[in-house]
Amino acid sequence: MPTIDFYFDFVSPYAFFAHHRLPEIARKHGCEIAYHPIDLNAAKLAAGNTAPPTAAIPSKLKYAIADFQRWGKRYGTSLAFSQEGAPNSEPANKGTFYAIDRGQAEAYVTAMWRATFGSGGLHGKEEVLRAVAAEMGWNGDDFLAFTASDEAAKRYAESNEKAQARGVFGAPIMIVGDELWWGNDRLDFLDEHLAEICP
Repeated sequence: MPTIDFYFDFVSPYAFFAHHRLPEIARKHGCEIAYHPIDLNAAKLAAGNTAPPTAAIPSKLKYAIADFQRWGKRYGTSLAFSQEGAPNSEPANKGTFYAIDRGQAEAYVTAMWRATFGSGGLHGKEEVLRAVAAEMGWNGDDFLAFTASDEAAKRYAESNEKAQARGVFGAPIMIVGDELWWGNDRLDFLDEHLAEICP
């Protein structure tokens, strides 16, 4: 069965929404999801995208907020931004490798987004990271040590390099074979493609 390569950054609202449905699509077609954490800003810059962030464009921000509400309504969830400070998704992104090594990637990604966008927790805050580790049944100190380790940094750098080599320019991006879909709103196309190629 095909593998869905899922490229994401925990700081991406649309990746958060996409993951509400992606596991269901994968199970429907008997596919595995391969989780690839990336630095979204680095991916954009590598692709030549130097546009200002959405928050810096008032009209675009107004639209984005309305769009988040629409998607939240569709998925029966809501998007809660932390008011504690600037988000830093790098520790959580690196933590994905810790989960992968334990065969718990999907559960970890779900738990981390539930703790951040799902309930307003600040990306990168130690308290949030420890809470997710506890939910996963992990030792918090060991998990935090891993996210700050040279091994995690190396694997994260490699994940970013490989993603950019495959033409990943944003998040979420889903790739099956040579076919690429960008955005939560492209999941129907992914679903249809899998229906065509899966027996």
